Amino acid sequence: MIVSETALPGALVIEPARHGDHRGFFSESWSRRRMEEAGIDLDFVQDNHSLSTEVCTLRGLHYQAPPHAQAKLVRCGRGSLTDVIVDVRNGSPTYGQSLSVDLSFDNGRQVLVPIGFLHGFITREPNTEIVYKVSDYYSADCDGAVRWDSCGIDWSCDTDPIISPKDAEAVPFSDWQSPFEWTGA
Repeated sequence: MIVSETALPGALVIEPARHGDHRGFFSESWSRRRMEEAGIDLDFVQDNHSLSTEVCTLRGLHYQAPPHAQAKLVRCGRGSLTDVIVDVRNGSPTYGQSLSVDLSFDNGRQVLVPIGFLHGFITREPNTEIVYKVSDYYSADCDGAVRWDSCGIDWSCDTDPIISPKDAEAVPFSDWQSPFEWTGA
C-alpha cells in the first residue's frame, strides 16, 4: 500500500497493492492493520455505495456537521470519476483550498477525506460506482451541502453537469458558515 500526503493537511491518497494474474487481481481495499501501520486510526462504521448512470453526473459538495461529522475513505468501484474535496476547517492554513483526484476501477486509488472537508465528485464514464466508508452514521440533522460551482473548482465537464435539486439549491460558499475547526493535522 502506498500512502501519499497531499497539499491539504490530513487528506491522503492511498494506493492499495493489487496482486494479479491471468484471472484478474486481488486487493485489500481496506485493512485496519495496514492503515494503523500507516498512522491512520479511524473507526469506520458504515459502507456507502452509489451508482451514477450518466457521464458528468455531479454529486456534492456535501458534508455532515458535528456532532456526527464523518471522515471518508473513497474509491471507485466501476468506471471513473474525479473526486473533489475542499478544506473548510476554520483556522486551517489551507482553508477554502480544494484537491481533485482521478479515481477509477483501473487505477484503484482511494482518497482519505478527513473530518472538516466538503466532498463531491463528477463521473467520467457511464455507470460509474463510488464506494466509501464513513466514520459516523448518517444524521439528517447534520447533513449539509455547499453549492458545487461556488468554490472555484474546475469540474472539466463539456456540458452542464447533472445535479440533484438539493445540490442546485445549496448555499454558495461565500454565504456559508463552516461548523468545523482546525485542530492541526
